[in-house]
Amino acid sequence: MKMQFVKYLLSTMCLCLFVNIADAQKRTATHRTQTHKTTKTKTKATVNPTVAVTDTVKPVVKVVAPVVNDSLPIKKVLKSLRTDEAVTGGNENRDRKPLAYENLRIDDAMFRHKIWREIDTREKQNLPFRYSADQDNGNQRFISILLQAIQDSVVTVFSNIDDRFTTPMTKSDVAKAIGGEPIPVKQYDSLGNEIGVIMKPREINLDSIYKFHVKEEVIFDKESSRLFWRILGIAPVMNVVNSQGINLGESEVFWVYYPDMRPTFAKYEIYNGKNFGARMSWEELFESRMFYGRIIKSTIDNPYDLAIKNFPGLRDNTILQLLEGENIKEKIFNYEQDLWSY
Repeated sequence: MKMQFVKYLLSTMCLCLFVNIADAQKRTATHRTQTHKTTKTKTKATVNPTVAVTDTVKPVVKVVAPVVNDSLPIKKVLKSLRTDEAVTGGNENRDRKPLAYENLRIDDAMFRHKIWREIDTREKQNLPFRYSADQDNGNQRFISILLQAIQDSVVTVFSNIDDRFTTPMTKSDVAKAIGGEPIPVKQYDSLGNEIGVIMKPREINLDSIYKFHVKEEVIFDKESSRLFWRILGIAPVMNVVNSQGINLGESEVFWVYYPDMRPTFAKYEIYNGKNFGARMSWEELFESRMFYGRIIKSTIDNPYDLAIKNFPGLRDNTILQLLEGENIKEKIFNYEQDLWSY
């Protein structure tokens, strides 16, 4: 009896094991079939092409800044590769420095007036201002020396809105003041047909700048019993022409402070046709007052601060204007002489 029960138990266990194995195989086959169908379905899926989307944001355009003309109309002078002088020590003059001014106390100034002069370089005494030779330090015209100092940034240049050195100017401002507004120039092709218009700066002849205004102060110092002339500023003068070609008359281009220019003037020699052995510098010429300039304005008997050409009764008479300048010069001379007693 026990043996039959054991056989029955073993048979039941084997049957259950067989059923479980068959069920597992069935589930595995079903899973593989579902996986195969899913893969096949994914493979047959239709892929729709993507539609190109237009970018509505405009591209950023780089704005090119206009080219600023800060090059002054200075002639480029090449330096000599050999010694261009038969004597030695020629370069020592270009290393000279001006002597310091003597100190003048305001309490010792018995007489003080400001004087404005006009130097016309076409006059015989002022011809060294127009000497146009080229040397290693550049062109020797006086206007070229001023422009070279501005180009090299060794001096500050001031606007002509006044003569008190209040408004500095840049190199581009100076270039525009000298050349004026650009003028339209027509362009043509090889067949002579007009193809456009471009703006070009005017060509400037430096010899056309032949007048200079000099502002100075005359002081009588009672301590040294001397009359001092101290130059304060120099301004080139030229005819102003607008874009329509209309001449607006003479005007000061800019002002430079003379004490700032003294070190530069000491390095340039002037042309002296009567003494080839000992040339002086521009600084010595101004301090020795070896130039002629007619007086165009002063603070003597001038409560309205007018130029001589604007005096009532003198506006249309240049001869009387010249005589009035000589009259101012005589007043200064007589004041100095009257201080002495014999």
